[in-house]
Parts: sequence; structure tokens; C-alpha cells
Amino acid sequence: MKKINRPVFIAVYCLVGWAVAGMPQPVLAQALSPLPCEEDARFQAFDFWVGRWDVFNGQQQLVGTNTIEKREQGCMLLEQWTGKGGGTGTSMNFYDIAKAKWVQYWMAANGNAIWLEGGLKEGAMHLVGEWVTLNGTVTPLRGTWTPLPDGRVRQFFEQSTDGGATWTTWFDGYYVRKEE
Repeated sequence: MKKINRPVFIAVYCLVGWAVAGMPQPVLAQALSPLPCEEDARFQAFDFWVGRWDVFNGQQQLVGTNTIEKREQGCMLLEQWTGKGGGTGTSMNFYDIAKAKWVQYWMAANGNAIWLEGGLKEGAMHLVGEWVTLNGTVTPLRGTWTPLPDGRVRQFFEQSTDGGATWTTWFDGYYVRKEE
């Protein structure tokens, strides 16, 4: 590990401190203002999913709970899933400016991972990528999150076992907002 030159570090630290202290108030306020994510519509496209949810299947059976929170001054969504059977998973969702796409990285407690990207189309979030199991099996996966008129959100996933020629349902869940 490289050793820090203490006198140089102290000098730079002091110069930055003096520069900030000497800034006119409007410049200082602008420098300390929140990141632009909070005001950038691209980072708000998935906000309909934010909340605390009970998740049901198509037969109206509870399959789990999910909490989606805005983090890092609105720059990402953090998902915390708990399945009815006790399985858990976490995802980080964010708008990647370089790709001009939404990205989801998911990791489950069993070691399975999901990598998806895409964007908002016709009012729903569409993400496509792959599901990777702990033993290395890679399966094409696509998901759609659709806000419904009654306030629920439908999360619909499909997988392909033939390289994308055909798709079958992998998960079909309906998010019902929990009472606060």
C-alpha cells in the first residue's frame, strides 16, 4: 500500500477548506446542493415501484414481501425481497447514463444472480438480460414492471431455454402496497 505524504495531504486539505470557506454563499450552496438525480426524469422513470409491498401470484396467494427504496439522493433504487418460503434477495436498480438504459443487478441468498437492462416503454419498465445460477447455468430472462390503474404493480418475468426463440413464464407477481 502506498504511503500518503502527510505534509502534502495537510496542505491540500487546508487549501480545499480555505477555498470552500471563502466561496460566496450562492456558489457554496450550489456546490453542496443535491445530486441532479433527484430532479432528472430519467432517474424517476421507475419510481412507480418504490414502496413497501405484499406480492401475490395470479391465484391471489401471498408469495412474498418486497421493499423498494430510493437511495443515494435518488440515483438508485434498492430492492429487498423476502419470499414466503424464507428466500431473500437484493437488487440495485439505476439509470446508467453511459448506456442510456436502466440496469438491475440482483443477488439472491442462494447465489443466483440476475443482470438486466432496458427502459421505460409505453408506461412499463422492460428489462432484458440473464439469470445465472450458482452452478453456472445461464438462462435468458426478461422482465416487465407495469403500474396498474388500481395502484398495484405487475412484475412479469419470462425465461427462454432455446436462446430466445420461445419464452415461458418464470414469475408473475402482483404488488399490493402495504398500509403505512
